[in-house]
Amino acid sequence: MADISSEKKLIRCDAAEIYNFLADFNNFESLMPAQVTNWKSDTDTCSFTIQGIGEVKLKIVEKLPHTKIVIIPDAGTKIPFTFKLICLLQTIEASSTETIIKFEHEMPMMIAMMAGRPLQNLVDILSTKLKERFDQKTGQ
Repeated sequence: MADISSEKKLIRCDAAEIYNFLADFNNFESLMPAQVTNWKSDTDTCSFTIQGIGEVKLKIVEKLPHTKIVIIPDAGTKIPFTFKLICLLQTIEASSTETIIKFEHEMPMMIAMMAGRPLQNLVDILSTKLKERFDQKTGQ
């Protein structure tokens, strides 16, 4: 399985607070890029449309408190490859957390060549918006 990762981001916030935010899909809409429309969510599932791709449905399948959240495609998503979106959190000190967002995938080489840059942009946007959200909250 190959992966595309965001840069590590240091967020001046407790890992539990970041984890609680990420563990609820209702909070993800604010992290999405502009190409995402028609957002619908509950705590563990979401669906949305990506311009040029179509409807995507996701579900959270693993929650490891304060350290890891794993997201996979939900039934009905017509993407021609398998993937996991993984949010990793590591406590650095009491009020600092290092975050990284990874997109692990198994896709044909041709699709990987076309999708690589947009997927890198996706994990970078998610990571950056997550940091900005908590930086604004803490006044950083």
